[in-house]
Order: sequence, then structure tokens, then C-alpha cells
Amino acid sequence: MKWKSLLCELALALFIVPASNLPLYSQSSFYQGKTITVIVSSDAGGTVDMRVKALTPVFRKYIPGNPIIATEYMPGGGGRKAANHVYRSVRPDGLTIGSMSTTLVAAAVLGESGVLYTIDRFIYLGAPDGSTQHVFLTRKELGLSTLDKLRTTSGIRIGAQSIGHQIYIVGRLFAFLIGLKEPKFVVGYSGPEIDLALNRGEVDARAHLVGTVMQRTPELVEKGLADFHAVLETPKGNRHPRFAHLPELESFAKSDKERRLLSLQRTLRLTGSTLILPPGTAKEPAEILQEAIRKTFKDPAYLEAYRKATGEDATPVMPEDLQRIVKEVPRDPEIVGLFNRIAGPDSLPDR
Repeated sequence: MKWKSLLCELALALFIVPASNLPLYSQSSFYQGKTITVIVSSDAGGTVDMRVKALTPVFRKYIPGNPIIATEYMPGGGGRKAANHVYRSVRPDGLTIGSMSTTLVAAAVLGESGVLYTIDRFIYLGAPDGSTQHVFLTRKELGLSTLDKLRTTSGIRIGAQSIGHQIYIVGRLFAFLIGLKEPKFVVGYSGPEIDLALNRGEVDARAHLVGTVMQRTPELVEKGLADFHAVLETPKGNRHPRFAHLPELESFAKSDKERRLLSLQRTLRLTGSTLILPPGTAKEPAEILQEAIRKTFKDPAYLEAYRKATGEDATPVMPEDLQRIVKEVPRDPEIVGLFNRIAGPDSLPDR
């Protein structure tokens, strides 16, 4: 009877050992025949949308099972509408990804109204654009070719998407630190609509991503159709050769408090156009998608597609790095209070 017991134990060991080396789920079958929906927190044709369009064909290749990837647009509230939807209404089944604007983390850290999500509960897939530059420009017809002319012109109309949108915030930072005289902020546009509004004379100025300028409206630079006044680098020192002659926004800061304000802005911007999964998404699909993102961000085909779509090089933030950046965002109450004043609808603070 003893040998029978040994045979049973051996058989059990042979059964368990191979099984322990098998995956607990089948990666290829999980997404086989399914559709992943990417909810984009902007209008079609905006900068965030262009980044998604560059991402999805290569991303799909690295997801076992090669699911269909569909796009749904949900603009509103400076990205908060889409973020709230992903947080509160989306099933955590790994079939919905949020492609958020760069204000996802900022809106929560700054305690903005309408934020119904907690940033620490999202599952982060990464971001394609941690590093970037913003420029401040005015339409050529105004003749504001120098900083002195810019500062002494009252009531310059600055276009933006909505209060709290990243482009709105950056436009307000430019106006505040350069020292514009009673600037007026005109919101309600999509990104491309601001460009059209400039052409039509509906607005006089805007903040803009350098990459988007070079991709969507290169004639502003190549034909001299706009005056460019200053650049905001993220991170500091991240120069763009076409705008290296412009003063960096921090050079206008008059105090350590204003320099810390820009440091907060840069850190928040390092989170990029954040790719997220809703809280509670199962570990297995989350890990599949995180690994697919890692491979996508390293693929030369994606890097070339991103360059063509946006006019700038991708500066990817991997999932684990994005998680760390979110955790380490500065939360100094004094600086947060000043930032909130800049990001809000009220007049800019005195210096």
C-alpha cells in the first residue's frame, strides 16, 4: 500500500508543477473578438485626439487578441466630464480606456469644482507627452512685435477652450507673468476653432503647444503670420529649436512664490495626456494593457506616427512613472491657492 501512496503523491506533484507554470488567464482569448472604447476628453481634431489616432493602430498590435479599438468623444468641463464618466459610470472590465487632457490631475489637486473622481484610484496606463513646450502668440495684424507693445496694449482677447482647460491655464500664466494690461479671456472654442478665431479677428492671442503649431498651423512660423512672445518649457530646459530665441516664462517671475507656481504647473503637465482605466479594473486586463502601452511607446512605427500627427516627438511616460508623478505632485496650500486664482474665472491677481 505504501508504493501506491508514493505513486499518488508523484502523480499529484506532476499535475501541480506544470499547472503552476501556466498563466492564470489566457491573454489571447481575453480580448479576442472584443472592442475597446477609448473615451477622448476633447473634440475630434484636437491635440488629444491626434495623439490617440497615432497610438491606436500600434497599440492594437500589442494587445493579445487584437481587439477593435473605437473612439468616443466627450468634451466638456476642461476634461472633467470625461474623467467623471470613466470614474463613476464605466464598467471596470478592461474594455474602456480614458484618454484625458493634461488637466486630469491638476483639477483634482487644485480642488476645482465638478471633480467627482479621486486621482489615486485610477489605474494609469501612461502618457505619450510628458515633455512639451507652450508658446504665447498674437495675430500679426495687431503689430505687437515687442514685449513692450504687448504689455501696453489693453484688453487683449485671449482664446481658449474652457475655464480650467490646460490651454486656458497656460494662457493665464503667460498673461500674469508677462504682465498684460487687463487681458480678456474668450472661451468656448475647440482647439482648431481658436486658430480660426485668430484668423477672423475674433480673438487676438492664444497659448499654444509648439508641436501643434508646427503640425497644424506651420504658416504662422514659416510665413511670419503671428508674433511669438515667450515659451514655457516642460521640463525646464526642454528647448525647441524654432523657438529657442524666445524668453522662457520663468524669466518674468519676480519672486520665489512665482517660480514655485511655475514648478507646480510643470509637474502637473508632466502627467501629460493621461491614459487611464476606471477604478476596480481587474489586474489581468490592466496588466495586459500596461504591457501593450510599454511596447507601443518603444515602437518606431508609433514614434513616427506620433511625429506626423502632432508635429513633435513623443515623450512617453510609462505606467509606473506616471503613477509615481501623480503621487508626488506638490500640494503646498499657498501655491495651490495662487494657481487656483490663475486657473479660475476671476481677474488675475495683483503682483
